[in-house]
Amino acid sequence: MLRTSLLRAAPRASIVRSLPAVQQQRQAHAISSPTLANIEKRWEGMPPQEQADLWMALRDRMKVNWGELTVQEKKAAYYIAFGAHGPRALPPPGEGWKVAGYTALGVAVSFALFVAIRMGAKGTPGTMNKEYQEATNEYLKNQNSDPISGISSEGYKGKGMVQSAPKKA
Repeated sequence: MLRTSLLRAAPRASIVRSLPAVQQQRQAHAISSPTLANIEKRWEGMPPQEQADLWMALRDRMKVNWGELTVQEKKAAYYIAFGAHGPRALPPPGEGWKVAGYTALGVAVSFALFVAIRMGAKGTPGTMNKEYQEATNEYLKNQNSDPISGISSEGYKGKGMVQSAPKKA
């Protein structure tokens, strides 16, 4: 109880004075023109630490009134935030042709594989002829298969299982 009353009695100014100067208020000074000059062309080539330092300096600078920022600072901040670098970079020249070429190559390989498999395959199965499929229709009628709307129903006019041409001699 005594401890809390002492904390309440302590003036706020002494607590604020004990905080480091960084937490109280950061003074952001204008960033030099040579640092920001041609940033659009230099940004990708800068080391990551230098990029981070510049971005932090700009971020601190943007915490003040934006009317106090120089035109170069505004342009640099916009480019770093929204510019065509990193994931927003333009694709390299000729990338569209490269994608089209690889796609055409993939289609050609697939077609060659399809033709090779078809050439190695045997003829059609014995069940793929009209006579076998008509015999299947008769079997299904004898079994009374699907009597409501199918082949065994009264007045059925469909082809049933027949889908192939007659067997070649």
